[in-house]
Amino acid sequence: MPKSKSKSVTAEEAGVPNDATAYLKSLENPDAVERVRCVIQDAHVFKLPPRPTAGGWRGAEWTDEVWQGTVRVVERDDVTLVLLVDRAGGGIFAVCPIQDGAVDRCVDSSRYFVLRIENANGRHMFIGMAFNERNDAFDFNTSLEDAKRERAKAKEPAVTLPGLGGKDYSIKEGEKITVKIGNMSVGDKPEKRKSSTGKKGGFALKASSKDTPRRASAS
Repeated sequence: MPKSKSKSVTAEEAGVPNDATAYLKSLENPDAVERVRCVIQDAHVFKLPPRPTAGGWRGAEWTDEVWQGTVRVVERDDVTLVLLVDRAGGGIFAVCPIQDGAVDRCVDSSRYFVLRIENANGRHMFIGMAFNERNDAFDFNTSLEDAKRERAKAKEPAVTLPGLGGKDYSIKEGEKITVKIGNMSVGDKPEKRKSSTGKKGGFALKASSKDTPRRASAS
């Protein structure tokens, strides 16, 4: 972790566009379903230096830390969001709606990411985010990949078996199904057969050829 200033400020003080208002307004909708994919307790947010002209972002160059708190990856309705949440009061520092180009990885560490924060007016900026542990970074990245894969799967057209078309094969009210087994239909009573032994009771079992013959009793 690079050396940084140990201070925590609000998103407005840090100059970070904050979508918290729009997100909190969506919480007023009782029909909206929120799914929590990932919660990581310890994350760090940095102001980024000028973007490198080549080679990608490098976390080792980040020195201006502006916030520490909890990261939550959630899905609300049809949107995946990264929420940066204060540990103490639970207030939202910033919201990052996930779309193409919203999250980038650093080239020098798997624990460092760049988030593209955008507000309702279209103003955006990039902020750096880092985790203390590689496992936390892995969980964060996996949750985003899972959300992306599931949404792509949901957009695939439903598979229709060839030859079935759109015909309705459901059973209507009052209809019955008759199943025939050989010459007997379900519901028919089987014919009674006479015992081959002529005695009352069940059928006699034919002795197996492997049965040991009974030893004759001594006279």
